[in-house]
Amino acid sequence: MMVPLEMGWRHLLFENWPVDPELVDAHLPDPLSVDEYDGDAWLSVVPFTNVAVRPRGLPARLGMVLPELNLRTYVTCEGEPGVYFFSLDAEGILGVIGARLFQHLPYYYARISLDVVDNEVRFVSRRRHPGARPATYEATYRPTGPAFEARADPLARFLVERYRFYTQSPDGRLRYADVTHEPWTLYPATAEVERNTLFEADGFARPASTPTRYYSPGVDVTASRSTVR
Repeated sequence: MMVPLEMGWRHLLFENWPVDPELVDAHLPDPLSVDEYDGDAWLSVVPFTNVAVRPRGLPARLGMVLPELNLRTYVTCEGEPGVYFFSLDAEGILGVIGARLFQHLPYYYARISLDVVDNEVRFVSRRRHPGARPATYEATYRPTGPAFEARADPLARFLVERYRFYTQSPDGRLRYADVTHEPWTLYPATAEVERNTLFEADGFARPASTPTRYYSPGVDVTASRSTVR
């Protein structure tokens, strides 16, 4: 089983769409329930980069940089809120293999570039995982307003202040891991999304609603081992 990890999450965009809870529920393992906000389920696309990824206790200078893109939703299990990932695209082949084997997360190898110029982030991801459905995401995003604490905003708190993620192992057992980090500081954000085929790749119709977007410069994170629920 993988040891606990330390890393930094940097230059995050949270793109969040309200959707019909029944659409999401059809894609979840049985032990999980859709977590709703004002009667809606939510799907979120999150591009960012991991920095200094390493086993807990090692110096940050020995860590890896791993750009990542995920499609996720929000769930509960016996009252415990968390995140459920439909897909995670990442640049590092070893990281993808390790996350699939030890954390049972649906990672896919992708070619990803992330460039930051004058507080503007250019992110391009193209899935290259053998046998997987193709998925492409190309966007430029930036913060547009003053910083605020996510815990002070009810919707932002619901979407980002989550400290557990759930997965299902190949034998059907539900597993979870916990993450610890400082509370999120967010900014309102804007994004020019040129292409996004993640929804289709993961079996969803593209949401017709307008997304709510947040930007965060990031947090430093510790992730626990994956544990059977």
